[in-house]
Amino acid sequence: MKKTLVIGWLVILLIAVGALFWYNELQYQLPTPVPENYKAVKQGTIVSINPRHYQDRSKPLFLHFFNPDCPCSRFNIKQFKAIAQQYHRQVNFAIVIMSSKRFTESEIQDKFGMKLPVIFDPSVAEACGVYSTPQAALIDTGSKLYYRGNYNISRYCTDEKTSFAKVAINGLLNDNTRLTFNKLALTSYGCRLPDCHN
Repeated sequence: MKKTLVIGWLVILLIAVGALFWYNELQYQLPTPVPENYKAVKQGTIVSINPRHYQDRSKPLFLHFFNPDCPCSRFNIKQFKAIAQQYHRQVNFAIVIMSSKRFTESEIQDKFGMKLPVIFDPSVAEACGVYSTPQAALIDTGSKLYYRGNYNISRYCTDEKTSFAKVAINGLLNDNTRLTFNKLALTSYGCRLPDCHN
């Protein structure tokens, strides 16, 4: 009887550990399911952004799609900050909040430790074809979508060889109109957007 009880507890413990692993790690390594009503936005499509969010059109606009409740988004903060600090003279940066919870601009700026514009407009995600976080979108000075995709192949954004967002910025700044990205850059990974209508 004792042996059966111990085995039962071990099985329950093993199932609990497996469920935690799935919840915290494995689910985010699988592609984010594409919403049924998703409309893809092709590279080169004109993206309409509210002028109050994008006033300085002399520089490209880099949009960082962020959900404070998404573990992948939280891991990505350091990577985004490094990119914003490196390219802030050549590119405008803004954070697009994708959450059903309410946040203030200063709460988000405090999370990043940066005074960047914060956008609370979910239609920006739809305009760029974004349906998960974290994602990046790079819009050129002609309001055309140059890149929409992942920051990196690694959930923790540690693989410099696949720093897709930096490759996109460098490509745009060097007028590379023939830059292409592979499936790893363009397949969305991470957390689904809350209330995704895209």
